[in-house]
Amino acid sequence: MEEAPRPREEQEEREIVFSKVVKAGKRMYYLDVKRDRKDELFLSVTESKRKSVTEDGRFILEKHKIFLYKEDFDKFQEALAEVLDYMRREMPGARDTRPGDEVSEE
Repeated sequence: MEEAPRPREEQEEREIVFSKVVKAGKRMYYLDVKRDRKDELFLSVTESKRKSVTEDGRFILEKHKIFLYKEDFDKFQEALAEVLDYMRREMPGARDTRPGDEVSEE
């Protein structure tokens, strides 16, 4: 028996193999490890930010995504570490997290 095509949202959910959420005030960052069509892992980083509230009380969210593939992991990790080290040196009293920031697994 042939399987019926799945809705796009369900296909995207199925490809997430590991996820972390970083809550940071009005922003949330989703770090999702997914599988592509070749069964290779990649990282999807999504920033979700509350922009405004509709008349019926719902939030309007603005989302931005980047995708990071295995061939770029090392370069990206090195550059991110260098940038964060610089920022910590240049921002006296800076902390890694602010009170109320949370990281959770999903």
